[in-house]
Amino acid sequence: MSTELVEDETKFYCKAKKYWKNVPATVDGMLGGYGHISNIDLNGSKKFLQRFLRDGPQKVDNSYALDCGAGIGRITKRLLLPIFKTVDMVDVTDEFLNKATAYLGEESKRIGNYYCSGLQEFSPEPNRYDVIWIQWVIGHLTDDHLVGFLKRCRIGLRPNGIVVIKDNITQEGAIMDDVDSSICRDMDLVRKLIKQAGLSVLAVEKQENFPDEIYHVFSLAMR
Repeated sequence: MSTELVEDETKFYCKAKKYWKNVPATVDGMLGGYGHISNIDLNGSKKFLQRFLRDGPQKVDNSYALDCGAGIGRITKRLLLPIFKTVDMVDVTDEFLNKATAYLGEESKRIGNYYCSGLQEFSPEPNRYDVIWIQWVIGHLTDDHLVGFLKRCRIGLRPNGIVVIKDNITQEGAIMDDVDSSICRDMDLVRKLIKQAGLSVLAVEKQENFPDEIYHVFSLAMR
């Protein structure tokens, strides 16, 4: 289990919070210097999400979405707001959320709430969201806190709603990044934690056309 990598939980979260405080509130900052992959990422996410918006008994509604680890709103602006009527944003760094209004421009009027919180402490409002999007942020949660957060996400979903995790996945085991204080897990462990949270995986897709030097990135949809 990756929790064994976290010797001091308080230090683990404080170090991550401090790291993000020093990151520029730009798209390049949000992507750790990989701003040039933003379009590729967003196009892949849009294609993945579209399959759940098609007509059918399991169709996801397009009323309300939640962007977790939202930063300045890169995903909110380009992926979620073009589809959903209202989007809530949650991020641990208040400077990013403060910058979001300017970054989103006119579309910021369709932001329901800005929540400044770590996901280990955040509870989505019950029965509110059609999609809860969690990208490049599960590494900042211990195993137990990730399971707990996903359980709370379950309660936050509307009928037919889905949770999507999009994140780096290792080939095997769990690896700690001491720079930003995060854990990268393998697919078996991620699936195990999802199952513990009482969610079922509906679809898994690898993001194509990313640089070779970064961990493979996968999207997982669940309900």
